[in-house]
Amino acid sequence: MFGFKYIQFDSMTYVIQYVGGKLAKEGKGLAFFYYAPRTSIAAIPMGSNDLPFIFTAATSDYQSITIQGQVTYKISDPKQLAEVLDFTVNMNGIYKKNDIEKLNQRIINESQTSTSSFISSIDMKSSLRSSKEVEQKIREGLKISKAIAMLGIEILGVNILAIKASPEMERALETETREKLQQEADQAIYLRRNFAVEQERKIKESELNTEIAVEEKKKQISEKQMESKVQASENERKLREMTMLADISVEEQRKRLIDLKTDNERKEADTKGYVIQTTLQPYKEMDWKLLMALSGNTSPAANVAIAFRELSENANKIGNLNISPDLLQGLLDH
Repeated sequence: MFGFKYIQFDSMTYVIQYVGGKLAKEGKGLAFFYYAPRTSIAAIPMGSNDLPFIFTAATSDYQSITIQGQVTYKISDPKQLAEVLDFTVNMNGIYKKNDIEKLNQRIINESQTSTSSFISSIDMKSSLRSSKEVEQKIREGLKISKAIAMLGIEILGVNILAIKASPEMERALETETREKLQQEADQAIYLRRNFAVEQERKIKESELNTEIAVEEKKKQISEKQMESKVQASENERKLREMTMLADISVEEQRKRLIDLKTDNERKEADTKGYVIQTTLQPYKEMDWKLLMALSGNTSPAANVAIAFRELSENANKIGNLNISPDLLQGLLDH
């Protein structure tokens, strides 16, 4: 009514009121009546803002890449920003101009400028893996930028969400990567098979070494058995030799015993013969008839025997001699 209005702002908005071109009041979250024909009000949002961006850059190998990310910032000096950009609002609190878009675009432009020299110095494949480096370059570029300093804003953070090549190049890279992965898979299969073959060779070699060791043990056992048999044969031979030597010794002792016994018997016989000879020597020259008489044997048989001997001695003088069986039997009976 009559040009007087009431306006109210939240606590996150910094308000600057100008009346007749002169500063009247400023501060956060103000609410007041004002005379619209003579009053100009600037409202600067003080909260942090997340500014998404996407722009392209050329690599050292003349390939175009797309960088997508986000810059987080807040307005630290609203009076300075109000002097550079227009944040004037109407009686309904709506901005007369959309200078917030200008602010965002200037930040994006500075971000792109900060990365262009870095991206142009590396090739496309390296740029696709340089998210952390790009973040660092944008953060440093915005910090030293005079244009950003004039805006009175503070950069809170920079995040790179994606770095992509053109669709054609992505397909080419996918094909190249697919081929590389296939080669790596083939290499892995080769290495796995080679490893399996190597393991199989080691297993067979181990089996052969085991068989060789077993055969060597068998050979050693056979040699030991042969040595044992040879030793047993040698011991048996020595035992036989010892037995033969013992038998020879026994036989030699037996021979010596027999020889000694024979010598003794011979000596005994010689002694007996000498005794007999010495005993009979006195009777050697005596007549047998006298010897018969001295023997004292006067039996009829002895007399008959003497008679027959005398007959035999004088047989050449006897013509016929008849001896009847009765006479002979009678003689034998006596």
